[in-house]
Amino acid sequence: MLALQPPTQAPIDAPQIEYAAILPILILLGAACIGVLVEAFVSRASRWAAQVTLSLLSIVAAGVAFIVYVTDSPQRGLTTLYRTIAVDRPALFLWGTLLALGLGAILLIADRTVERGGAFVATAGIRPGTLQDRAQAQSGGMQTEVFPLTLFALSGMMIFCAANDLLTMFIALEVLSLPLYLMCGLARRRRLISQEAAVKYFLLGAFASAFFLYGLALLYGYAGSVKLADIANAAAGSAASDTLLFGGFGLLVVGLLFKASVGPFHAWTPDVYQGAPTPITAFMAACTKVAAFGGILRVLTVGFESTSWEWRGVLWVVAIASMVIGAVLGLTQTDVKRMLAYSSIAHAGFLLVGALALRPEGLSGTLFYLLTYGFTTLAAFGAVSLVRDSSGEATHLSQWAGLAKRSPVLAAVFTFLLLAMAGIPMTSGFIGKFVVFSAGIQDGMTPLVVIALIASAVAAFFYLRVIVLMYFSDPAPDGPTVTVPGTFTTAAITLGVLVTLVLGLVPAFALDWAGTGTFAF
Repeated sequence: MLALQPPTQAPIDAPQIEYAAILPILILLGAACIGVLVEAFVSRASRWAAQVTLSLLSIVAAGVAFIVYVTDSPQRGLTTLYRTIAVDRPALFLWGTLLALGLGAILLIADRTVERGGAFVATAGIRPGTLQDRAQAQSGGMQTEVFPLTLFALSGMMIFCAANDLLTMFIALEVLSLPLYLMCGLARRRRLISQEAAVKYFLLGAFASAFFLYGLALLYGYAGSVKLADIANAAAGSAASDTLLFGGFGLLVVGLLFKASVGPFHAWTPDVYQGAPTPITAFMAACTKVAAFGGILRVLTVGFESTSWEWRGVLWVVAIASMVIGAVLGLTQTDVKRMLAYSSIAHAGFLLVGALALRPEGLSGTLFYLLTYGFTTLAAFGAVSLVRDSSGEATHLSQWAGLAKRSPVLAAVFTFLLLAMAGIPMTSGFIGKFVVFSAGIQDGMTPLVVIALIASAVAAFFYLRVIVLMYFSDPAPDGPTVTVPGTFTTAAITLGVLVTLVLGLVPAFALDWAGTGTFAF
């Protein structure tokens, strides 16, 4: 009797990994893991210094590795890790933007002079308003877990905008989102509204993730693959039902638009921006927007460009809704942070114009807009954190009356940043809007661009309202004071202002870099 032999199997080849290409991400993830160990083994008195040093060094090291790779890499880009990560020129531009913005965010998070002990609660488990809570606040302690959480979120953002398949994108989405949910609830002041913001963000984010995952499942059923290139090939010549394709696409886009705070999927944005610690608000407003629109650009261009005639009209409506919601509701706000939140929603609509262009000019214009918006927003929230009264940050607009008489320097800086958001010439905001709207006109979207221009003009009103309030109103006798910023906050605000000014005067180098390549898949 012959013995049955087990069938022979072909050996599984190990994936080809381009370590030099993904080294910045590996450095950040490794530093985040080391930061967790620091929390476990370093004494409480030494944690802040250890975590700040580790975070800054890791971002600088990742930046050096990034520069070395960009200098030596070819123009065409590559895919690695079984084609799950695409390291192409748009991804590299977004990575550079995220690393620079992450450095500024870490500086804001690390500052302990604007708020004694920092903006974060010393012990998260203590109930707000109790004697223990007040004692911890007076002692100047700080929840230093925010540093590894920030590095985890930043590495997730870098993976998200370079993900070449939807499953990798979903994992990156969770890696960047979960730390943000936690950090939103750690404000030292006004802890109840901070914790409420964290719960809202978590619940709505969970729903958005579910939409994304369900859309992923439908698209896998349609194409038999989660890779964007395979979905594009199936959409170009598959006999499968288009119901799965467009149903999956719709659910997928809902998850992406939520993360980018595009109206009408914006409901979390004003409450979370207002309730979260201001350094975390700055981090979310700048970096999350960059990562989310990086993912949107890749999905629309690589996966669904061939079917754009089916979904483009729907996203036109979404872009118009976002611009109108942001511009009109921004007029009614009386809180500076909520006003900047609705500004973010309006800018998301402007960015969507460039994303819908589906041409090289649209891609490069949107990337440049993300760069300019990120630095302007980071500096703006840094400036907001300096206006304070006995209860903490003074964010009600009435408290900003006559601010120019109390602090001419801060009023001038904030005015410049607001004018950049409004798109006034000689600022980066003007160049960003110009290149995005030009790409829209070249792609035949002139009606959408006209609506965007009208919305931009309406949004400029609430920026100018704050400027008029600061310069042409008398300050209240018992009004807030302007705190002298520490070294870290000063550096972050200066970085944002300088980039906003330089990109407004000499934008050519950044525009050239943004337009050097296309997506690899």
